[in-house]
Amino acid sequence: MNYNAQFHDAQSALSFMQQQASYIEPQVYATQYPEIQYPDLVPVDTSGNEWAKSKTFYSSDKVGQAAWFHHLANDVPMADIVRTKFEVGLEMASIGYYYTLEEIGVAQQIPNMNLTSERGDAARRAYEEFMERIVFTGDLTKNWTGLTNDTTVTAGSAIADGTGTSALWTAKASNPDLIIRDVNSILTGIYTASNTVEMADTLLVPINSFTLLANTRLPNTTANVLGWLQQYNTYTAITGQQLTVRAVRGLDTAGSGGTARIVAYRNDPAILKLHLPMPHKFLGVMQVTALRYDIPGIFRTGGLEIRRPGSVRYLDGI
Repeated sequence: MNYNAQFHDAQSALSFMQQQASYIEPQVYATQYPEIQYPDLVPVDTSGNEWAKSKTFYSSDKVGQAAWFHHLANDVPMADIVRTKFEVGLEMASIGYYYTLEEIGVAQQIPNMNLTSERGDAARRAYEEFMERIVFTGDLTKNWTGLTNDTTVTAGSAIADGTGTSALWTAKASNPDLIIRDVNSILTGIYTASNTVEMADTLLVPINSFTLLANTRLPNTTANVLGWLQQYNTYTAITGQQLTVRAVRGLDTAGSGGTARIVAYRNDPAILKLHLPMPHKFLGVMQVTALRYDIPGIFRTGGLEIRRPGSVRYLDGI
């Protein structure tokens, strides 16, 4: 094959690959990943310049209290707003996919033949798994913590009054009231510590504990503990809304000393949010060698930020 033929083949392959990338990309982004949980469990903030090096925001709180006042006095109590500035660094990560000249050549020989989206799907899946990990456990290389291991969040210990004076829910299954008490204690802890301002509407539990809740039946009823908790708890009693209870991987050892941990919080951007100014996107096709064509994918994130640590609480040892 002469030089001109090689050049023609390379150009033809590049043109074909560009068309295929346009065909593959919509399929990839339309794919749903049911076991990826973070989009439902934390607010995702995609606002701001996707190339900014950091994102600045302000947290505010109201202070001041009314008091009795004499009409001749001049010391009127004043309300004020306390504003705190925060800055979150934004970092880039990447995942893409590729095809070889041979694969492209084979596809070109067959009319209406399209390359599969499997590698693009794999890249997108890798991105979602990366973000899932960032949200729940953070990243040590960036000094980021996540929703399940933030050091500013109050962590309590479950009461050790189960069978054999154990705190484990497996030792309390014969008396489900103790499990319900543990859940209500973490919900009430947030409520009372915030002077009844904050209420947790979401409860994350280890997978094994979630299974136990689903399999443990309340005495003299047909209801399991999970269904009962979702309807009858401190949050629901006060607000009339159902508590969200979800099983999350990694919580079986997330607590102090490697114990199981449950997490309670309000799923609200005023409480916490994932900074994601550039969600994953594929760039243009690149011919990186004579025989390989890459489709890079990039994204930028500042990780999960818990804005009000007092509105989140952990309970360990369950």
